Amino acid sequence: MKRLLLIAGLAALGGCGARGDLKVAEGQALPPAPYGATATPTPGDLLQPAPQTRPARSDDLIQSSERRRSDEFDLPPPN
Repeated sequence: MKRLLLIAGLAALGGCGARGDLKVAEGQALPPAPYGATATPTPGDLLQPAPQTRPARSDDLIQSSERRRSDEFDLPPPN
């Protein structure tokens, strides 16, 4: 019984790795063009993240060559 469940589980996981191009389902249409756009975006365009979605990191406040300023809140732990 366990062997049968194992084989069924592996067969189900085998189908998860299938990759292919995304296509619009039959009878369905792409979303309407965004307001102000001149054309309806393609599926490939919709998969590209916008720059606001993946911004560059800007939290490096101290470079390795700069001296650290004193931190008035760096206190020892209470006893």
